Amino acid sequence: MSEKLASSRWSRLMPVIFITYSLAYLDRSNYSLGAAAGMAKDLNITASASAFLAALFFLGYFFFQVPSASYAQRRSAKKLIFYALILWGILASCIGIVTNIWVLFVIRFAIGIVEAAIMPAMLILLSNWFTSGERSKANTFLILGNPVTVLWMSVVSAYLVSSVGWRWMFIIEGLPSIIWAFVWLRMIDNSPNDAKWLSAGQKKDINDEFAREQVGLHAVPNYREAFKQKAVIQLCIQYFFWSIGVYGFVMWLPSIIKTASSFDIVIIGWLTAIPYLLATVLMVVASFFSDRLLKRKLFIWPFLLVAAVAFYASYLVGTSNFWLSFILLVIAGGAMYAPYGPFFAIVPEILPKNVAGGAMALVNSFGALGSFAGAYFVGFLNNVTGSNDASYIFMALSLIIAVVFTIVVKAVSTPDFKLQGTIPAASTSAPALQ
Repeated sequence: MSEKLASSRWSRLMPVIFITYSLAYLDRSNYSLGAAAGMAKDLNITASASAFLAALFFLGYFFFQVPSASYAQRRSAKKLIFYALILWGILASCIGIVTNIWVLFVIRFAIGIVEAAIMPAMLILLSNWFTSGERSKANTFLILGNPVTVLWMSVVSAYLVSSVGWRWMFIIEGLPSIIWAFVWLRMIDNSPNDAKWLSAGQKKDINDEFAREQVGLHAVPNYREAFKQKAVIQLCIQYFFWSIGVYGFVMWLPSIIKTASSFDIVIIGWLTAIPYLLATVLMVVASFFSDRLLKRKLFIWPFLLVAAVAFYASYLVGTSNFWLSFILLVIAGGAMYAPYGPFFAIVPEILPKNVAGGAMALVNSFGALGSFAGAYFVGFLNNVTGSNDASYIFMALSLIIAVVFTIVVKAVSTPDFKLQGTIPAASTSAPALQ
């Protein structure tokens, strides 16, 4: 595949995809800062109700993952994301005008339903455009929208809250998604075949590359059979426990810092941003070497192990040394994010194209359940115990379980090939996933 073709895909698609996922992550995660900045007090939200509200998003997200993937794969990922952008922007802005906690419950759940379309549709879209040797990097550029968004959101949202209040923060931060929907519609194509900016020869090169990648993969007729695959089940369990750590951390880090310090909301916002700066660097490094070496597991479980150890060490330090405990949390946060690109490159390499999207959605839906558990139980444990110690142990143990399932998962990947995409045409066997 020519460098010119590769360059045109990256420069045309990835900036739009990155911004779109960033906006999605903004409207799901700014709740944590709003809660720490006075929303709970103004709406008379108890600590247990606040924990449930933080987690409720992920229930809606869980139930609609596979249906969203089915629609995106069979019809149009582009249109699905267009409508989702508009709807979640409206819903996110509506949080700024609610006066009733029950309405807030409904809105948080509805945002989860709408945003359920994003991750599976994006992964399917990327698999339509980028080859196996590029997929970890492409996935990383997508998911970088997560830590990069939290990086700037933590600071910008803190300043908005301090200047105009939490209500206007939600209203202002929901509007960009609505406007961006029309940029998305104009710039994105579902596949190379739909792209007017590619020549016929370039389209053929890409399609030939994808055809070669399917060599050696066993036929799987439908989603039901794909979901029975042992490797898919193991990946679901792994991602469930991994997500407990990630979203326990994401949703409650501002509150954890506030509890352990006497800083004002602006300083808390700056401190909250630091782990995501490290996460951004580690994600790029992990995806680069994963694609270069065509190894996936090797760039997943060591990072999760480091995060588990960092959480446990932060528990041991306790409140005796805030800055040491905070540095350990920074390490935990960065390490938890690092493996996303390699992880989501696995499924398209072990299942044929007709079912890979649904399998990725299933894995991601179990991640949503883990996210619910992490967001809820970390808040619950912090409230019941009056400290962060129990939640640190909870997140550390969850990550250890994720490490175990990463190591034991056995899958078969596509035959070994170079980044340029040359696959031996006669090959019918493949090495075990590494």
